Amino acid sequence: QVQLLESGGGLVQAGGSLRLSCTASGNIFNINLMGWNRQVPGKQRELVALIRTDGTNVYADSVKGRFTISRDNVKKAVYLQMNSLKPEDTAVYYCSMQPYGRAPYWGQGTQVTVSS
Repeated sequence: QVQLLESGGGLVQAGGSLRLSCTASGNIFNINLMGWNRQVPGKQRELVALIRTDGTNVYADSVKGRFTISRDNVKKAVYLQMNSLKPEDTAVYYCSMQPYGRAPYWGQGTQVTVSS
């Protein structure tokens, strides 16, 4: 059974920083894509950032220049460094990992709240 465990969420003032971590356990191998999505109540889940096996990445326009995604393939982990946080970044953040040819696995989510 594959589980993704997220940590690092919390409450921070606008302009502050948080670092989210997500580690996979269980029978998951050959991970192609790792990413972070977020969701606000009443809205669809949206992509924040993803990173491929070769290290190339994609960011949502709203977080470019402020967030940085990274991965550790040995540890089966993905990270999201979030700087210059804004109240509109408040959401539940979900990590995902997708092996080649398989559907993605999702974490349970971690709450990030940015106060103004």
